[in-house]
Amino acid sequence: MPGTPFIDQLECFENSYPGRDYTIEIVCPEFTSICPKTGQPDFGTLVFRYVPDQKCVELKSLKLYLQRFRNEGIFYENVTNRIFDDFLEVVQPRSATLETRWGARGGITSTITVSHTKTKA
Repeated sequence: MPGTPFIDQLECFENSYPGRDYTIEIVCPEFTSICPKTGQPDFGTLVFRYVPDQKCVELKSLKLYLQRFRNEGIFYENVTNRIFDDFLEVVQPRSATLETRWGARGGITSTITVSHTKTKA
């Protein structure tokens, strides 16, 4: 699947410790998108956890990338997977998980989690 039109917003820098496994956790507590059914805003917290390989994501670029979804009408499951696909394509981590936690709507909350581990060649 091709990346989103926003993928070019994501930037990386060289991992200074590519020989070591370590986990980076990034919490984005102010994510917003639009419910495609109601047109109302959806509010979520995104938690990225990844073990970098050769690159690490640059945080300002991630923030600007995520802001591009502010006016997108998209379901929780779809936005979670689109963001994760773009993250994997650009960062190419050894392993990664993206958890999205969505605010209550009608008394119901949702958490979507997607994971990936790079296969060894």
